[in-house]
Amino acid sequence: MEGSDVQQQLKVLRDLQRIDTHSYEARQQRQELEKELAELEREGEQVRAVVTELGDALDALENERRELARELGQERENVVKAEERLPAIKTQKEYVAVLKEVDTAKKNVRDLEQRIAGKDDEINRLAQEKQEKDEELAAQEAKVSERKGDIDEQLRQIDTALSSREDERKALFDRLPRMLGKRYQMLVDRRAGLAVVEARDGACLGCNMQLPPQSFNELFRNDEVLTCPHCNRIIYLDPETPGQA
Repeated sequence: MEGSDVQQQLKVLRDLQRIDTHSYEARQQRQELEKELAELEREGEQVRAVVTELGDALDALENERRELARELGQERENVVKAEERLPAIKTQKEYVAVLKEVDTAKKNVRDLEQRIAGKDDEINRLAQEKQEKDEELAAQEAKVSERKGDIDEQLRQIDTALSSREDERKALFDRLPRMLGKRYQMLVDRRAGLAVVEARDGACLGCNMQLPPQSFNELFRNDEVLTCPHCNRIIYLDPETPGQA
């Protein structure tokens, strides 16, 4: 293979790597943005679940309070009815029994009033907590909505950039010999998008391992496309690096 052919292939490979590096970074950025959006939505779901739970608890407490209020009304009615019977009672025994009935009903009234007061305290506490969570949820949803707009726009720009590079990449890829193109693509897939790297000062900059002196010296001849014996990436000398032209 002539040196000029190798140089041309290396130029195509470097241009391909430039495109693929940008694309790889763009896809990584896309994943991070999608991950961020998912995390924001997950946090919103957590707050929403708490709000729902508090709402259910409030509904249960209010139902219990209504039941206690109904019982309280019944006991108060029992007190009134029992007291209305007292004037008509003719025997001491019956009078004492009705008085006891009145006392029991009044005690039940006091107990129910205390229980209702306790429910009111719980309801007020939960209502305050729910209001705070409602406000937190509203703020979270506003944050998600605003950030989602930003993320959607960034994703659109990333997808546009990725799409615009495809034609350029295909044109470059088609200029490579079939086996070299296949080797390049395999390295891209296996090496996190990095298939072509510079060799400098006797080392591969892909894996940072020292190259055998013979391998490094062969790069200067431009007889063939060479790979790093350690990471198998395609290696080249940058003509703009002093002493490596």
